[in-house]
Amino acid sequence: METVLENEIKLTSKDFATDQDVKWCPGCGDYSILKQAQTIFPELGVPKENLVFISGIGCSSRFTYYMDTYGMHSIHGRAAAIASGVKAANPDLSVWIVSGDGDSFSIGGNHFIHAMRKNFNFNYLVFNNQIYSLTKGQYSPTSEKGKVTKTTPFGSIEEPFNPSELALGAKASFVSRTLDRDPKHMQMVLKRAGEFKGTSFVEIYQNCPVFNDAAFFAFSDKETKKEEAVFLEHGKPLIFGHNDEKGIKLDGLTPVIVNIAENGLSDLWIHDEKDKTKANLLSRFFDTTFNGEDLPRPFGILYADERPVYDEGMTMQIEEIRSRKGRMPLNKILSGDNTWIIA
Repeated sequence: METVLENEIKLTSKDFATDQDVKWCPGCGDYSILKQAQTIFPELGVPKENLVFISGIGCSSRFTYYMDTYGMHSIHGRAAAIASGVKAANPDLSVWIVSGDGDSFSIGGNHFIHAMRKNFNFNYLVFNNQIYSLTKGQYSPTSEKGKVTKTTPFGSIEEPFNPSELALGAKASFVSRTLDRDPKHMQMVLKRAGEFKGTSFVEIYQNCPVFNDAAFFAFSDKETKKEEAVFLEHGKPLIFGHNDEKGIKLDGLTPVIVNIAENGLSDLWIHDEKDKTKANLLSRFFDTTFNGEDLPRPFGILYADERPVYDEGMTMQIEEIRSRKGRMPLNKILSGDNTWIIA
């Protein structure tokens, strides 16, 4: 990633704000996400002319109007495809995808999984509010089972997507989760995503005060946060509870909740961002219980392990072909050797 030269003017968050009126519903979590993004971008040290935001369709996708960078408010579900084209055309750009749970996992589901697999060096932010908001309250692929909406008046009978599990299954190299009501945590996750080389997937729990209010408040309210959430730190044990009295250890591959006063700290699960097996287990905390008790929801970097990125591989391949003596004509490349004539 390019850095700011010493003689360049240091940017501030105001340099990333546009002259557009920010128009989301009062109380929408998108305001917080916008604020945190504008706050951390000066610290990433990327020149504004090298930043590009690509969005799909949905409330989240207005984001491109409010970031004073290059950008495109594109088409439904195709933000990843367009961002891939931008990155392929100019690998030096810092590309950020902004999408919602419906945009990414419904009409854009195919593009999402292949973006994770290909591993372009870009960032994929999904604002997950578990509902279709722009179209006024239909259920989405992340809506919980039993969810009553305009399109599921008797409750959804479908199993929802678990975004982190989906991303890991599609071979994502960076998987994380944060939430709109924890600004400092979100800033940390966004910075880590921006510094990561490869596709960084960031799921952001985002409140929709109109159609799905307080869906994630249990993970941010003072009264419940310590019991319902566990915040991951690389190299540190998984500890939670009102007084940090609970820990998680593994019994084989089964997560077990223990009392630290009785169990001690020695055999608690130590978070390792490069351990994909444990990352898959963490992603399943979404729908796993222990002795009837829900496991806490993990927040932070579930998995981060760099591997070769698509845009660099493509560039190297093009340069290798260009360096060969006696370039092959385009029609010969397209037709190949297996041609025949029909008499």
